[in-house]
Amino acid sequence: MTDLRESSSSDPASKPITLQIGALTPEQIAMIFTHLPVDVTFVDEGNDVRFYSGGKNRIFERTPDVIGRNVLNCHSPDSVQIVYKILEDFRAGTRDTAEFWLQTHVPDQESRFIYVRYFAVRDPQGKFLGTMEVTQDVTEIRKLEGERKLLDEVQ
Repeated sequence: MTDLRESSSSDPASKPITLQIGALTPEQIAMIFTHLPVDVTFVDEGNDVRFYSGGKNRIFERTPDVIGRNVLNCHSPDSVQIVYKILEDFRAGTRDTAEFWLQTHVPDQESRFIYVRYFAVRDPQGKFLGTMEVTQDVTEIRKLEGERKLLDEVQ
């Protein structure tokens, strides 16, 4: 196993970034976000989109031109006021999370149950740094019953 602390490469992309616990290379960080079973979007303290994860099963399509755009310009007119209220509550410190869920209906496809959560991102002193949106298709999770132990046969 490679020890990340002893990277001899001069390539900055292979230099580990020290995290709260441990260290990862930029490539490892990118691959983790690509493989997460959720979509993650980060909006900075000024409401500008700074990052979104790019997995093969993204729920809400994003294009690179969204980076740097005010998040309020990324929502439909009927939801802008709700998004604005959430962001202002995060900024004021009166709320730390917000969540909603919806059923998608696409012709000739099974409807999907989508769970969306917003989280205020704050530094250790409580300063608001931005908002993280986490979106997950929980259709199959909602169908689970009983239990499966870690060592039970995986299908």
